[in-house]
Amino acid sequence: MTVLKTIRGAFDMRRPLARIGAVLSALTLAACQPADMGASGPQTGQSIDPSQPVQVALLVPGGTGSADLDWLARSLTNSAKMAAADARGATIDLRVYDSGSDPGTAVAVANRAVGEGAKIILGPLFADSANAVGNAMAPQGVNVLSFSNNTDIAGGNVFVLGNTFDNVADRLVKYGVRNGKRRILMVAEDDTAGQVGARAIERAIKRNGATLAGTAVHPLSKTGIDGIVPNVAQAALSGNVDAVFMTANQGAVLPYLTDSLADAGVTSATVQMMGLTRWDQPSARLQLRGVQGGWFALPDTTLKAQFEQRYRAAYGETPHDLGSLAYDGVAAIAALVRAGKRNALTTSGLTQSAGFAGVSGAFRLKRDGTNERALAVATVRGGQVVVLDPAPRSFGGFGF
Repeated sequence: MTVLKTIRGAFDMRRPLARIGAVLSALTLAACQPADMGASGPQTGQSIDPSQPVQVALLVPGGTGSADLDWLARSLTNSAKMAAADARGATIDLRVYDSGSDPGTAVAVANRAVGEGAKIILGPLFADSANAVGNAMAPQGVNVLSFSNNTDIAGGNVFVLGNTFDNVADRLVKYGVRNGKRRILMVAEDDTAGQVGARAIERAIKRNGATLAGTAVHPLSKTGIDGIVPNVAQAALSGNVDAVFMTANQGAVLPYLTDSLADAGVTSATVQMMGLTRWDQPSARLQLRGVQGGWFALPDTTLKAQFEQRYRAAYGETPHDLGSLAYDGVAAIAALVRAGKRNALTTSGLTQSAGFAGVSGAFRLKRDGTNERALAVATVRGGQVVVLDPAPRSFGGFGF
């Protein structure tokens, strides 16, 4: 058996997926607009005096000795500082703490931050650490805005800021249904990430009135993929399937799976292909014959480019893909404080239905601790990314 080389995974207790980016303006990025503050339901979180500085604790994965995590920690810190500086009409007292990658360390740091006056926790990155911090903060009535995209930890006083599989699946299935792609065949890896992604696809199919036409699950190996390709091809070309939705979460799966299906006659020219991950990253993927014409989701690329340009000008390097989540978190907090509400950091404030305008476009937090993010639907034509349906700039009238 030839095992496919795993490129850093997308959904893991220690490796979040979110490919986030985007900003509202190269000059002024703090454009979150609060509304609908009076939602009912269970409440968590601290009351504040919005006329005074609001202390926010930022937990970043520094101090591990990993160059990549140090870069991410730096990106999160710098992005949060940018948002705090942009917070006109609100004063954010941002304090940064290295929480490493160990849950115990993260809890100790969070307790220290709250002891020093923090009213809300932004971070940590890893889902297991965020879960532990959430449990530790719950008795103290402090909300946690984690950078994870793992919805398993969401709920109560823990919110996830990362882009989730449910967001991507719902966007693509909704777009597919609007374009006559109702009978969907799902292909998923048999690992944790693949199965979490599969459940997200199943929920999206049910939510949007589509039909799950079949499911194929494969191991993370060439022989595992080879074993399902004949049946997938037979089903896809039977005339009873409108689209093939692949999790293809592990980096080596997409090239081998799409090439193998193309060899068997399955491409977007015969049945619509779609994927749960970014098909434009790394850029070498754009040349794969099996991805041509396929659908995937991505944030507003114009906004992302503006943010990255501003960040590079300020800090002399490109930000990590996940760094912008810290900007989103601080900008949302600042907008709520600017509105003058004492309950800005409580559940009702954080889950306003209008949402926020962040670095990756419009987003909002939900009562169950998950989030909704506005995404575009894109395809690949001749090795180039083409946006088929732009990301909405707000949640009104778009069915989110």
